[in-house]
Amino acid sequence: MAAFLLGAVLLIVQPQIVPSRPAINSNAETSSQSVQKELLKKTSQKNDFKENIHANGSCQQLPQTIIIGVRKGGTRALLEMLSLHPDIAAAESEVHFFDWEDHYRNGLQWYINQMPFSYPHQITVEKTPAYFTSPKVPERVYNMNQSMRLLLILRDPSERVLSDYTQVFYNHMQKHKPYPSIEQFLIKNGELNVDYKAINRSLYYIHMQNWLKYFPLDHIHIVDGDKLIKDPFPEIEKVERFLKLSPQINASNFYFNKTKGFYCLRDSGRERCLHESKGRAHPQVDTWLLEKLQEYFHEPNKKFFELVGRTFDWH
Repeated sequence: MAAFLLGAVLLIVQPQIVPSRPAINSNAETSSQSVQKELLKKTSQKNDFKENIHANGSCQQLPQTIIIGVRKGGTRALLEMLSLHPDIAAAESEVHFFDWEDHYRNGLQWYINQMPFSYPHQITVEKTPAYFTSPKVPERVYNMNQSMRLLLILRDPSERVLSDYTQVFYNHMQKHKPYPSIEQFLIKNGELNVDYKAINRSLYYIHMQNWLKYFPLDHIHIVDGDKLIKDPFPEIEKVERFLKLSPQINASNFYFNKTKGFYCLRDSGRERCLHESKGRAHPQVDTWLLEKLQEYFHEPNKKFFELVGRTFDWH
């Protein structure tokens, strides 16, 4: 699993039926939410947008597809692979428009300005992994575009927790700041610390329920992150079909880098891998603690499988 993210570097119950429109209790809506909704309504008027049009005919536009997560699930690998398609225009950085208040209050014009220039036939894509686990985001995305196509890449929840810790650990090391061991986060009073944020992020069914209040399941494509690192091409083929793209990406676009130990990309003769910060080795965790973590996720995983109508090869 540590080879994730494309090698981390690059990476049955019927589904729950949900209404096409969410049932929102207006009386329970806070004044802050009301202000944000009015802002969104105001800035969504066509005449409020300043079209940034390039001389070559390209322009900046709102995304038609968003990679909503999950954090440490392989979102960067997915975006890089998807960008191999000529009909995809991807935002370079994580925008954090819908989950950061300072960004959201800037309105949709600001959001558009963060997007790449694209041609009319292209699909604009942005990725912000934090969207999936942010309670306020689904409604905000829905209010902007009820037809949005959403991509969600998931991996084994236990492995995702370890990757989550690893990223923060290395961020502290680079700044020469001390950081507690993973055991100090995972254990509290001799038991598994279920309040640890990294564990909460891996409770996929809770977050998925929130998204299904606003979007039907056929508008959310779940990419199997564990399969993506082992054999990326079949997973990307499914994404192409979901987005109704012509089949342009092929198996020759991927090659296994024996030195790095994961798949990298080949595009028009150029070869590239993700940043070296991807695919870092996970910390050593005692077997009993890892089993405790996997046991904790057993029931939540079953609920998620029932919710989406498919299973994944997770512990």
